[in-house]
Amino acid sequence: MATGTLYLIPCTLGDTPAELVLPQHAIDIARALQHYVVEQPRTARQFLSALKHERAINTLDFATLNEHTKASELPALLAPLLAGNDVGVISEAGCPGIADPGAELVNLAHQKNIRVIPLVGPSSILLALMASGLNGQRFAFHGYLPIADTDRNSAIAALEAESARHGQTQMFIETPYRNDRMFAALLAQCRPTTRLCVATDLTLVTEEIRTFSIAEWKRMTHSDLKKRPSLFLLLADR
Repeated sequence: MATGTLYLIPCTLGDTPAELVLPQHAIDIARALQHYVVEQPRTARQFLSALKHERAINTLDFATLNEHTKASELPALLAPLLAGNDVGVISEAGCPGIADPGAELVNLAHQKNIRVIPLVGPSSILLALMASGLNGQRFAFHGYLPIADTDRNSAIAALEAESARHGQTQMFIETPYRNDRMFAALLAQCRPTTRLCVATDLTLVTEEIRTFSIAEWKRMTHSDLKKRPSLFLLLADR
């Protein structure tokens, strides 16, 4: 029996209507499937309901894949595919497999010769990089930096030095309620000429993307970042 196809389904980054950020082709596939592997079933159901799924949401099959999923549990998630059914992966990160545990399932699917199809949609990492004006040919995403002040400041210094050494844009995120603390730390730790982009509420009506040198940031007023999903990007002079 032929295996099914594993579709990597992008989702909206907030309450923006799907038709504004997703191609119709991706929407059509997302709302036609029966089987899904999702990071959070509740939000996946909300997303599919908003897409006006062809079936009743309570008849769909949802399996969970998140940071708590053990490697030994991954093969069972492929069972519908091996039985010939198509499966959609939906993450909380916008695009499955990018800063997301879905990458482990995709890797296993390749090992089983299962076809993997990524669908076009919003990736906050790529959107922020595109709009930052920083180096889009050399960049690295580091996820979350350490929480403790001393460790976080050391990480910032190391990333700035790495950026200066290789001309590489450094990207990272913070838990939204700690965004203002991260921003203050960047202004305190980075060199005046280092450029910093703060990309907030991407794809939402409150979206704000601004890039300035540290010296310029210090001279200007800035928006409150608390509880607003943000990415931080820095590029240091060589």
